[in-house]
Amino acid sequence: MKFAYRFSGLLGTVYRRGNLSFTRDGSALVSPVGNRISLFDLKNNKCETLPLATRHNIMCVGLSPDGSLAILIDEEGAALLVSLIGKSVIHHFHFHKPVHSVCFSPDGKKFVITKDNIALMYHAPGRKREFNAFVLDKTYYGPYDETTCIDWTDDSKCFAVGSKDMSTWVFGAERWANLIYYSLGGHKDTIVACFFEENSLDLYTISQDGALCVWQCDTELDGLKPMLPKDEAKEKNKTKEDEEFIEESLGEEIRGKASPNEQESRDKVKYSRVAKYFFNKEGDFNNLTSAAYHKKAHLLVTGLASGIFHLHELPDFNLIHSLSISDQRIASISINCTGDWIAFGCSGLGQLLVWEWQSESYVLKQQGHFNSMVSLAYSPDGQYIVTGGDDGKVKVWNTSSSFCFVTFTEHTSGITAVTFTSSGYVILSASLDGTVRAFDLHRYRNFRTFTSPRPTQFSCLAVDSSGEIVSAGSQDSFEIFIWSMQSGRLLDVLSGHEGPISSLSFNPVKCVLASASWDKTVKLWDMLDSWRTKETLTLNSDVLVVAFRPDGKELAVASLNGQITFWDHENAMQTGSIEGRHDLQMGRKELDKITAKQSSKGKSFTTLCYSADGQSILAGGLSKFVCIYNVKEQILMKKFEISCNFSLDAMEEYLDRRKMTEFGSMALIDEGAGDEDGVAIPLPGVKRGDMSSRHFKPEIRVTCLQFSPTGRSWAATTTEGLLIYSLDSGLIFDPFELDVDVTPSNIHKILHQKEYTMAIIMAFKLNEKKLIQEVIEAIPSNEVDVVCSSLPDLYVEKVLEFLASAFEISCHLEFYLIWAHKLLMLHGQKLKTRSEKLLPVIQFLQKSIQRHFEDVSKLCEWNIYNIKYALAISQQRGMKRLADTEDEEDVDSDSDYIMQDVHKDNFSS
Repeated sequence: MKFAYRFSGLLGTVYRRGNLSFTRDGSALVSPVGNRISLFDLKNNKCETLPLATRHNIMCVGLSPDGSLAILIDEEGAALLVSLIGKSVIHHFHFHKPVHSVCFSPDGKKFVITKDNIALMYHAPGRKREFNAFVLDKTYYGPYDETTCIDWTDDSKCFAVGSKDMSTWVFGAERWANLIYYSLGGHKDTIVACFFEENSLDLYTISQDGALCVWQCDTELDGLKPMLPKDEAKEKNKTKEDEEFIEESLGEEIRGKASPNEQESRDKVKYSRVAKYFFNKEGDFNNLTSAAYHKKAHLLVTGLASGIFHLHELPDFNLIHSLSISDQRIASISINCTGDWIAFGCSGLGQLLVWEWQSESYVLKQQGHFNSMVSLAYSPDGQYIVTGGDDGKVKVWNTSSSFCFVTFTEHTSGITAVTFTSSGYVILSASLDGTVRAFDLHRYRNFRTFTSPRPTQFSCLAVDSSGEIVSAGSQDSFEIFIWSMQSGRLLDVLSGHEGPISSLSFNPVKCVLASASWDKTVKLWDMLDSWRTKETLTLNSDVLVVAFRPDGKELAVASLNGQITFWDHENAMQTGSIEGRHDLQMGRKELDKITAKQSSKGKSFTTLCYSADGQSILAGGLSKFVCIYNVKEQILMKKFEISCNFSLDAMEEYLDRRKMTEFGSMALIDEGAGDEDGVAIPLPGVKRGDMSSRHFKPEIRVTCLQFSPTGRSWAATTTEGLLIYSLDSGLIFDPFELDVDVTPSNIHKILHQKEYTMAIIMAFKLNEKKLIQEVIEAIPSNEVDVVCSSLPDLYVEKVLEFLASAFEISCHLEFYLIWAHKLLMLHGQKLKTRSEKLLPVIQFLQKSIQRHFEDVSKLCEWNIYNIKYALAISQQRGMKRLADTEDEEDVDSDSDYIMQDVHKDNFSS
């Protein structure tokens, strides 16, 4: 078993907060998701989460104009400079205070950030070799309150900054003789956005109360005059007279005045307001929360707190569209470079939409679970993951594209468990609303609803290997209900437990059900025996979760005292135990009165899962760690830290004494209350509910773990979302039975001598993926049969595993299918004897082939349709031509007949 699992994807959450940004070509969208960023490839319909994270939730993202760099800034002002090409962190920097916005200049040489009531301009990184990537150029003063937004002119000569003090400031990126700073008023509320017109100093400013001011400048961009060195020295001396100390070197300072005197404003650029427009004059009044402007198309998009957005054409303010996304505030809007696609982010629902406004259609429409995810399950081929959440929704995700493709909303309360049947086309879900529902993945409908005679809340769910028997455990009546999938009838009610049922699991091989309860017992029920109860296993503490090994020969049980015990259920004997309480390593919550070490004594694992080969077991609970244990040795193999996001609670081991006062923790003070994105006074003690309006830190926890049937990845539902960890074979040199003679040069030499079997064996001994691919693809297709028959049994499994991974990336589909076919035909009987061990590899191969089959079959169906259509048209035209020729022939024959009659008449006369 390898433990080189690395973070590979974040599903279940598509947007949290912060600004959305389109990439340079406009085909991909960058979305901040908690403390990570996801890249949505809209043309290829794929999503990728970058393998990097900040220490708090990301507040703003700035993309460089060439699309190679991104600046990510979190809630505390810590910044990461990220390469989007290498997908790695280049530089760390701290701005010491929360940053409201960041924006690169169009020429890519500078970028501006706004914090407090100032704007800071930095030299953009990457142009020169510098020790410090963030070099401060100028500090701009002027606004009295916090700065909110930034926009640059097209030639990067000037930029505008909006503020909460209802003013907008235009600053020169250089010291221009006729423009150093200019202050604009005219609004009665916070400035939400400001935009320059294309190749002009004309400006649009938009405030939170729905007012749009159009400002005209008396000077063109070419009319900005460089300052003479003599005047520049005078200006610099003025600014040095009253310098203030700030925590970093300020570079050059530019101090603006809201009302400069006549001498200062003489021969300077002047602005005049030419128009003022208002949004939503009729109907209910609600705040304007976000805006975006496309300069070439003159398209203004504005989002409101009620979830409505408007499209206007400027400067005439003509309304194009007015539509509603949801009833939650639109937190961010972005328009791509062509002006065709508009992206909307709603933080309240975790919703992300990309809308094509001309065709009025969605390019992307994704939404995560807006309450915590509780349960997950892999499909038998590992292609899909189903998740259930406290919001009562069941969502199905594609593991290759990371997109949700269907959402079932029939449940009326929180989901407690989800699972797939063995066919992979039916999903079952249990809920606190007292129903178990079966969903069909062919027609996307709820085709069965299982209920109990008396209303009860279901806490767990299991389905047998045939998919015919469905069982669910109750948490209030302490009973287990058994239904038939075919008829939907209740077959039996199993009673005997004296506490709520916490977990159910069917044996993968036999028709035996294991049920765990808070009454400190695990009961085994034989579904084929009329007496049902087969065995009762007694433990020392309340049982929380139970899981069978994939071969059905071992049972793992996690209890409230933090232990994982292993049982031979046939003989009712305990075979081993793991003391896992100390491995959980609980963090201390902000309001905890006791230390993390003391609080961890009462914690335990709440979810267990065996690996695909049964040699290891994954365990997780109320902690930021997931532990993987070796079952045979009963030792901890590795701990995975699922999050480093300190915006979540219970992350820190020790409390920061700086946050403690004589009256208690500063966490009791709701700092964000009264802002535009929250209510003034949250209800005391509220931890769940309307997450868009209650300020609280969600606690880090792992609610469910599942290994993929292919053995290549595992998934966890956490407070952060659905995290997927995959085997990263590319970064590890893992040779197998390596000899001195096994070198790349020797392998190439043997391959040149056409000793193909030997070359393959040597390549697998060196275990370099590219070298193996080169050797296999060098073998002629007519030699595959001979090579497969002469391969030792040990290497057949390795070749099959390589073929499964090669199918995902290679274009040589037929060639690799020949290899897979020959290997399975020649070694099928021997592989069958080791089927338990080889099952993950075979399922991985099946998943890869199935994906290609679906792609090719769609293409073939489309081609067949096109050919039929072409034939139908050609036949139709052929019939028409035939009819036309027949008509012509009839006309000719008639004319011949008439001519003959004329000749006859002439002859007779």
